[in-house]
Amino acid sequence: MSGSHKAGAGRGGEDRAAPGRRRQRSPLRIAAAIAVAILVLLIAGAGWIYIQLNGNINTFDADGVSKDRPKAATAGQNVLVIGSDSRAGDNSSLGGGKGDVGRSDTAFLLHVYADSKHAVGVSIPRDSLVDIPPCKLPDGTWTKPQSNAMFNSAFSVGNTAQGNPACSQNTVEKLTGLRVDHTVVVDFAGFSRMTSAVGGVQVCLPKDVYQGDLNPNRGSRGKLLFAKGQQTVSGQQALDYVRLRHGIGDGSDIGRIQRQQAFVSSLIKKVKGQGFSPTTLLPLANAATKSMTVDPGLGSADKLLSFAMSMKDIDLHNTKFITLPWRYQGARVAIVHPDADTLWAALRADRTLDGKDASGTSGGKASPGASAGSTAPAPDSGKGINVAVYNGTTVKGLAGRAADTLKAGGFTVTSTATAGSQDHATTVIKYGRGKQDQARTVARLFPGAELKTTTAPGISVTLGQDYATAPSPSTPTPTALAAGIADKARSADDDPCSNLSYG
Repeated sequence: MSGSHKAGAGRGGEDRAAPGRRRQRSPLRIAAAIAVAILVLLIAGAGWIYIQLNGNINTFDADGVSKDRPKAATAGQNVLVIGSDSRAGDNSSLGGGKGDVGRSDTAFLLHVYADSKHAVGVSIPRDSLVDIPPCKLPDGTWTKPQSNAMFNSAFSVGNTAQGNPACSQNTVEKLTGLRVDHTVVVDFAGFSRMTSAVGGVQVCLPKDVYQGDLNPNRGSRGKLLFAKGQQTVSGQQALDYVRLRHGIGDGSDIGRIQRQQAFVSSLIKKVKGQGFSPTTLLPLANAATKSMTVDPGLGSADKLLSFAMSMKDIDLHNTKFITLPWRYQGARVAIVHPDADTLWAALRADRTLDGKDASGTSGGKASPGASAGSTAPAPDSGKGINVAVYNGTTVKGLAGRAADTLKAGGFTVTSTATAGSQDHATTVIKYGRGKQDQARTVARLFPGAELKTTTAPGISVTLGQDYATAPSPSTPTPTALAAGIADKARSADDDPCSNLSYG
């Protein structure tokens, strides 16, 4: 019929779908729906990843951290990194020893400068003789302070499989005068997983290495573990590399520290080369957090990834590694306090190893009077510091000689006398409560002296044979970081085959 409408035609000429027929959606609506679905999946996936990472992370009891701590820095961060060689749990299959008591196999303090463009890791030899302050035991009681104890024994206080990170943190704060903002413990299993997550790390060996080099108690050379030269390692092989001590150089822990620094440098270079992206960081974070214990301040995936991202602008060349100034004292390692204290003072002042201001407030200029290899301004004045001096040797006039040196530095000498015994080999500086910083200032004039706490008030110096045979006090005492220490610093972009072994 003329003028009739087709079935389904509505007003205005709009087509109506026939009964049982779906209305077709526009491509724009379909694309929007897909985008929303993808977004939901991404958010859900990210949420699952963060839940997984959060579930991996273990934190230690912050109640074990000392209440008597250095002041917090206004900017910059200090992170204590501890490698634990406990053989408990997943670590039991990775070899290297017996027992499930947590031990600190390696440790370094990472100082991230306030300008977020520089960082330095200071390795602390495990056999270093230090003062260990009171530490909390698993039953809630606190230990008595220890003097002249090995640094790695702090981590074992309490004899637990997880170790005592808070005790190590307290010890580092006492040693350095720096507030440790975060502490991270990574065990064997976590280290092995991390190296695999990044696809291996490039290392270098100065000679062929066999099983007998890794374990000298084996009784035979065994099979070849590493061929001489550069190679990429991961998993168990990477762990063997950083644990290797015998058969290279002088077989010392100091030599191993330098190879560990080279390894961490290569790991940083690998991660930065892959880019600070979720595809790089998340697998690495997942591997690390499975065997990681951190302080509560880093106890979530958000906090850990945020900290990692805060370092993305630090150039490889501006990421340095050095070893705490040291000397052998028998089978142990003594800290050379004048040099070490100058280093800690430089970090407190946010000054780099070459004396530049990296606080982010003055454009990174070198400090007045600083020269290449210098790390900090001149030492603190002795003004207002009272010191009693005792001669612990049979060398006549030694107390008077030290007193003159102290007076020339602005110190007040309250008395000079002969010590109770005259067989002291090493000079000892004792200080009472609240006098730690002043004692460190005194120690600048007595290279190699031991610092010890005492219940008596004030500060005393008992001179040892080392002072009697030291150069004349007319010879200026170096106040900047010894050039050799700065010169041996490793940058993260250094050749992996350079400076691998002490001795």
